[in-house]
Amino acid sequence: MPMSYLMGVWSGERICRVTYWIAYCKVTRMVDAARLKVDGGIPNQLARVTEAAVALERDGYDGGWTAETSHDPFLPLLLAAEHTSRLELGTNIAVAFARNPMIVANIGWDLQAYSRGRFILGLGTQIQPHIEKRFSMPWSHPARRMREFVAALHAIWSVWKDGGKLRFEGDFYTHKIMTPMFTPEPQPYSAPKVFLAAVGEAMTELCGEVADGHLGHPMVSKRYLDEVTVPALLRGMRRAGRSRSGFEVSGEVMIATGENEQELTAATAAVRKQIAFYGSTPAYRRVLELHGWGDLQTELHRLSLAGEWDAMASLIDDEMLAAFAVVGPVGTIAAALQDRCRGAVDRVLPIFMNASPSCITAALKEFRQ
Repeated sequence: MPMSYLMGVWSGERICRVTYWIAYCKVTRMVDAARLKVDGGIPNQLARVTEAAVALERDGYDGGWTAETSHDPFLPLLLAAEHTSRLELGTNIAVAFARNPMIVANIGWDLQAYSRGRFILGLGTQIQPHIEKRFSMPWSHPARRMREFVAALHAIWSVWKDGGKLRFEGDFYTHKIMTPMFTPEPQPYSAPKVFLAAVGEAMTELCGEVADGHLGHPMVSKRYLDEVTVPALLRGMRRAGRSRSGFEVSGEVMIATGENEQELTAATAAVRKQIAFYGSTPAYRRVLELHGWGDLQTELHRLSLAGEWDAMASLIDDEMLAAFAVVGPVGTIAAALQDRCRGAVDRVLPIFMNASPSCITAALKEFRQ
């Protein structure tokens, strides 16, 4: 799941790390030159939200995201909206199929109004076992169901904004009753932007066709972005008669860096373990196959079932490491990350692995000399 690792360990220290990185990029004009937005994570624990959101806005982040892991992804954004004024706020992701369009439409409408138009509704499908066995909800035809889910959202929002009767009838969702008692108050903002998480081509094409943005995953290489993701998005846009303008591609990038060889080695080891974990999941086999590493996914999956996590990490060689992460000394990271995003990604959430605040401070000091 996008951001699941990051949100599980997000802390004030991690916010501090990436804050230094944002400052570095803004001083060098690297972010502004490419108009690359830099986002951070908002913790799902409600007691920690206000401090984290205020820090993100104060330190120049463009957006803050929650994830649906061990807590609800929407409640923290209410607190974040209350204590910020500029920061874009979104879910990365909320599980669509754990809910129905009417429930999500209500939540999205309220968060959009309370945040004064800053809410982004990021949706994902999750996988069949979680939908059926964790959420006790139906699973079938994920791309078709997601298409209908988004269409239903817009049908509901349109009635609330412009009036008229609600008449949405689909294969999976039907919404035909909307009386004044159940219609929320008008608001001056447009409907929330809808971003969709997608890795496979069918869902990515759908994203380009019906969504306002794409939510990427850390287990996606630059080559996959260029050869699979972006072409699929453009196919979907062409099918709907849409243009790339205004559509945002969001990416997450794992980063291994350090002030010295020991720190860099430790961070690199952590990234190898994370890549191995993601690579063991069948959902990312297509990504590995593009590079000729399909058989490795089978082996990683076998080892994961046996709990051989260290052995899994040892299979991630330097070529694979470079494909899925930005790795190098402190002074090389900003330029490398910018190069990785150029031409494909409009906003990025950098995930620094095992980096200390002093590591990023050293990068800033070296730059300012």
